[in-house]
Amino acid sequence: MTATILLVEDDLSIAENVILALARDGLECRHVTLAGEALARLRAGGLDLVILDVGLPDGNGFDLCRTLRGFSDIPVIFLTARTDEIDRVVGLEIGADDYVPKPFSPRELAARVKSILRRSRRFADPPPPAPCAPPAPSAPPRLIAVDEERALICCRGVPLELSRAEYLMLKTLAARPERVFSRGELMDAAGLAEASLERSVDTHIKALRAKLALLAPDLEPIRTHRGLGYSLIREAPMREVPRTGIGDGTGDSG
Repeated sequence: MTATILLVEDDLSIAENVILALARDGLECRHVTLAGEALARLRAGGLDLVILDVGLPDGNGFDLCRTLRGFSDIPVIFLTARTDEIDRVVGLEIGADDYVPKPFSPRELAARVKSILRRSRRFADPPPPAPCAPPAPSAPPRLIAVDEERALICCRGVPLELSRAEYLMLKTLAARPERVFSRGELMDAAGLAEASLERSVDTHIKALRAKLALLAPDLEPIRTHRGLGYSLIREAPMREVPRTGIGDGTGDSG
């Protein structure tokens, strides 16, 4: 596996151990200590994954990740001495792929990097979303159509802009409509690390519901099964959208 990793870490002893562990697995690592320098490297491109410390001398790793997500979906692993649940949830909500608390094993971190890279290869430099194949003249667009070759999912013929985790979760749900998938099963399907919180699944489902609601406001495609998980409804005929407005129908708790 040939990949270039950007390590953003101001603790030089930690950085040296991480760089050595990545090199042993054949991964090239570029190291910076400041958020500003990291942002410049990221805008220049040519990187496959970012290992990002939350506490940096010139800024906050969460803020850097928010800025990064404005122009790139490169995988991000957070490193932090902060282990509060809220910090982990925030990290995942703003687009991190994994969250590693300090102290940690550099070899385990390298293994997580390789795992995320394997999952993200198909999403590297994707072509611009193109409309899904049109339905037969007499048939309405399908509610959910998965194009695995292009890693694309359409709702009623319109491509959805999805993160990797959202794509993999919705693809899993769409493969078996009405089948109830537990949060653990959806975490596995999306390749989320075991250390990730099950609440991160709820966050991704909430984001999916918001995107689907824009194209299918007359339906609630993803259903919550309290204490069990989530399912996708079977294909249903389109109904006229009420003119008086719609509810959000999220119901993410549980």
